Amino acid sequence: MLRSKNCIIICLFIIFNILLLGLFGCKSLKKDDSKQDYGVFLSLDSSDIAKIAGYQTVVIDAQFFSKKDIKYLKAQGCTVYSYINVGALENFREYYDTYSNLALGDYETWDEEQWIDVSSIAWQKFLISLEEELLDKEIDGFFVDNCDVYYEYPTDDIFEGLTTILEHLMEYGKPVIINGGDTYVTKFHDSCGSPRRIMTGVNQEAVWSKIDFDTGKFSAQTKNDREYFTDYVEACSSYGLDVYLLEYTTNYALKQKIRKYCMENQFHYYISDSIELD
Repeated sequence: MLRSKNCIIICLFIIFNILLLGLFGCKSLKKDDSKQDYGVFLSLDSSDIAKIAGYQTVVIDAQFFSKKDIKYLKAQGCTVYSYINVGALENFREYYDTYSNLALGDYETWDEEQWIDVSSIAWQKFLISLEEELLDKEIDGFFVDNCDVYYEYPTDDIFEGLTTILEHLMEYGKPVIINGGDTYVTKFHDSCGSPRRIMTGVNQEAVWSKIDFDTGKFSAQTKNDREYFTDYVEACSSYGLDVYLLEYTTNYALKQKIRKYCMENQFHYYISDSIELD
């Protein structure tokens, strides 16, 4: 009788391990668990490509990478989004002097940038040429920055200019993630309907964390702002948009809160220890 029981126990043990092998074996076929989910690297270039390759979805400034670099990243299993700044003009870009006359005003927290008139036909045409240059490098999608120009300059012209730019980006059939732009996205949803027409996802910075730009130090976001942004990104998710969080902290407890929140809501996230995203 004891021998019979032992046989039963051994059989159950074997069956249990087969089930575990099937469960985790299937998972490993679908996803490379050695890679982190999401990374944003706007201050890195091709010399740092090994670090970037450790992520499944990456955001880079593809103007500073070659087609060969991007091909390498994709061969490593990366989905590659390129940064494109549609709402502000940076003084280190080669085209700064050509379009500086379209500047609307200084960007408070970034000395090298100025808000730009997105309603300008000249600017819109230039962006098309820049988009095509990035697409020639075979990027997978666009990471669109500074739609917050509508928050700074909430006019019909700026709203319509942004909408025109985003509509054109969507015509390429590639994913379009906008960084920030909560005022614009909310306005679009309330007045025009589903934002799915002009974007596929949103990336929101500093939902749980906060940056003191005067000192460069990080802290926890205020309760009111955290609640505002969690309501916003959850609303975006309900619209059918993919949601990405970009946080800035070195605090372990805060990191755990961010991870827990994102896992519960099935959001992607990246936690950086540098405002330069390097």
